[in-house]
Amino acid sequence: MASLHVRFVLKVFLLVSLFQISFAARKLSELVQDQPQLLHYHKGALLYGKTSVNLIWYGKFKLSQRAIISDFFTSLSASPSSLENTQPSVTKWWETTEKYYDLTSKKNALSLTLGKQLVDEKYSLGKSLTNKQIVELASRGEQKDAVSVVLTSSDVTVEGFCLSKCGSHGSALGSKSGGAKGKSYRFAYIWVGNSETQCPGYCAWPFHQPIYGPQNPPLIAPNNDAGLDGMVINLASLLAGTATNPFGNGYFQGPEEAPLEAASTCTGIYGKGAYPGYAGNLLVDSTTGASYNAHGNNGRKFLLPALYDPSTSACSTLV
Repeated sequence: MASLHVRFVLKVFLLVSLFQISFAARKLSELVQDQPQLLHYHKGALLYGKTSVNLIWYGKFKLSQRAIISDFFTSLSASPSSLENTQPSVTKWWETTEKYYDLTSKKNALSLTLGKQLVDEKYSLGKSLTNKQIVELASRGEQKDAVSVVLTSSDVTVEGFCLSKCGSHGSALGSKSGGAKGKSYRFAYIWVGNSETQCPGYCAWPFHQPIYGPQNPPLIAPNNDAGLDGMVINLASLLAGTATNPFGNGYFQGPEEAPLEAASTCTGIYGKGAYPGYAGNLLVDSTTGASYNAHGNNGRKFLLPALYDPSTSACSTLV
């Protein structure tokens, strides 16, 4: 009798266990099948159509430094044939942003080209800039069907730089003469500073020892310039945010004043296996020992941030 009772209890226990396992598996399956989107679409316009990127160099930059930034932008739209044997590429990295357009009613693609470059080596607004002056500099570039990119040299301080940001993006009211029939419109702009002498541990990691957190050795910069290679990382992040949230009502999570966007959602991730203080498993140049994850025009190599992929609800890396 006791034996039958034990067997009965065991059967009940087994059935309950199987139910719990089945229920847990079903819940896990549901999580896999129906992952919520981290970044929400706020029904605003994205950047689309043929758009030129105009560079405004403020302060002193070497020609070799300007070439690094210019090559990054031309690499965004490089033809597949030119990079056939050099994958992964900057173009491949940029393709993740196209998935945001697929989710909107307007599926017009964005086509970026490098436009005009303006140089101000005389520091016309001084060496300490406010956010308002950054907008003033951005307004010097073409505004219609364009993005103005302001780049400040290592000896220029900018409001909030190194304290809470390495760069920023936003929009400003354009000149009425540039709009259709004199109507006002907004243009998008980006600003990034060279942190080489001011805060490389904050804005040029992983090419410099971090100012806090795990103290792993810094990586070798792919273009042998930690300040400029750090600028490329920040430019890439802000460019993805500008494309998908140019006017503050596109794709983002959190408050409008400090939103998480396509790249900032994945801060610190550059390759698979990344964790705080470790950029991830990256490609390494056999000659220079430099770390990178993307090939670009003119034989360039770049380190680019992971982007949030709305189709998988996860951070996507090239390597």
